Amino acid sequence: MTLDYLIIGAGPAGLQLAALLQAEGRRDYLVLEGAGRPGAFFARFPRHRQLISINKPRTGTDDPELNLRLDWNSLLSDDPALLFTRYTPRYFPQAEDYLRYLADFASRLNLRIRYDTRVSRVAFADGLFDVDGIAARHVVVATGVSRSYEPPIEGYELAEHYADMQVDPDGFTGQRVLVIGKGNSAFETADALMETTTVIHVAGPSSVQLAWRSHYVGHLRAVNNNFLDTYQLKSANAVLDGHVRRIERDAEGYKVTFSFSRADEVVKQLRYDRVLACTGFRFDASIFDESARPDLAIKDRFPQQTSAFESVNVPGLYFAGTITQQRDFKRGTNGFIHGFRYGVRALHRILQARHHDTPWPATPLKAGPEAITDAIIGRVNRSSALWQQFGFLADVVTVEDGQVSYLEEVPVGYVRDGGLGDPPLALLTTLEYGPDHDKVDPFDISVRRVAQDTAGQAHDAAYLHPVVRAVRGGEVVAVHHLAENLENRWDRPEVHVRPLAAFVARQLDVR
Repeated sequence: MTLDYLIIGAGPAGLQLAALLQAEGRRDYLVLEGAGRPGAFFARFPRHRQLISINKPRTGTDDPELNLRLDWNSLLSDDPALLFTRYTPRYFPQAEDYLRYLADFASRLNLRIRYDTRVSRVAFADGLFDVDGIAARHVVVATGVSRSYEPPIEGYELAEHYADMQVDPDGFTGQRVLVIGKGNSAFETADALMETTTVIHVAGPSSVQLAWRSHYVGHLRAVNNNFLDTYQLKSANAVLDGHVRRIERDAEGYKVTFSFSRADEVVKQLRYDRVLACTGFRFDASIFDESARPDLAIKDRFPQQTSAFESVNVPGLYFAGTITQQRDFKRGTNGFIHGFRYGVRALHRILQARHHDTPWPATPLKAGPEAITDAIIGRVNRSSALWQQFGFLADVVTVEDGQVSYLEEVPVGYVRDGGLGDPPLALLTTLEYGPDHDKVDPFDISVRRVAQDTAGQAHDAAYLHPVVRAVRGGEVVAVHHLAENLENRWDRPEVHVRPLAAFVARQLDVR
């Protein structure tokens, strides 16, 4: 038997794709999972067990679509019982609760998963993939980033890695500790050890990036940044900016050669009792035979992908989940569940269009600026996908031969690459932050802000707001920004609706 789809990995992305295939009645798919349970990554990570994904059961609305804006953990299904908000009231939940949720999701939907089946070889020949003897027309890799990223540091192997290090703070009592890395895993670790250590240094070549400023949720989150207080208030700990050049071990502990960026590249040797490496993860490409090995990108940390989430060099090899962040690395949310659940839904629709002659779902609209404007306003005020996948997914209105269609949640790159064909006019609606939004301190009241609900200044807004682009012949020919609003309601007649209707009318009148 030849499967249509073989999915490798039963984490959130693999489960999401399986659920979508199952919902449409497809039975010619199979998920292979190396562990004996779904979501095995969460059985080990994060090491200190608290997730940084938001869980908010009480939102003040019973609209399920709006609720997903504040629910970063649920997968998409038609079953209201399969919402993670039913599993715990904790705003930052525990990993064990998520494991329980994923197990229930897989079981309740009766997904076709083969556990305890670790893939060792993926090959490709004569139009088919061979995955350890299983034939498939298409393979979707949803394995996440399962290997530690190892920066080029001499003696790096001497450090204790995040994946294996001790997590009991009592084991660090009275010790000087170096944490290599400046992401959430590094600061999560430093926060957990502060009470028992004498000194902690968190080190890395890049500046600390705060998520509240960059709006990239993978940057340092406030829930993990208590350590910064102890540094800035001169409480023994410090953040070191520069490069770890060498790690050596002797009878007295660890000697670390460090090159400081802020002190004209002064090089010093620093002493520690422990060195912990919290340098992140990368994609494991070791399972691929030469015939199916995907090209890699971003220091070989992720598979390189087209706008259809397909390998750039292996046709029929697709990717889902956190590894799709190669498409919006450190800019968007494909690296996180609340982002990639919509990316997986987009992938499913792409697969349907490419391999099963099923066009992207479309709703017909009346041919006129009022109907188009009403549809756009309705969606930007309710959509969770555009909200979570800001700047990456777009709702698309196509106008061709007098027919108007509304298509939801299409990857912007896919549209630009001709995935929807070449209609004479396409209106792409996204939610986006303004240019240089990451350079503005959101808590500095002395910084001049664009006036809220001022239509004429909307294009300068730094905060999240809708943007509508008119595309002809693959080129953006006009852009309209809707004024930002503190309550994220873009429906005021004079400020939002009428200026948008006038913009749409101008695009329809172009001959």
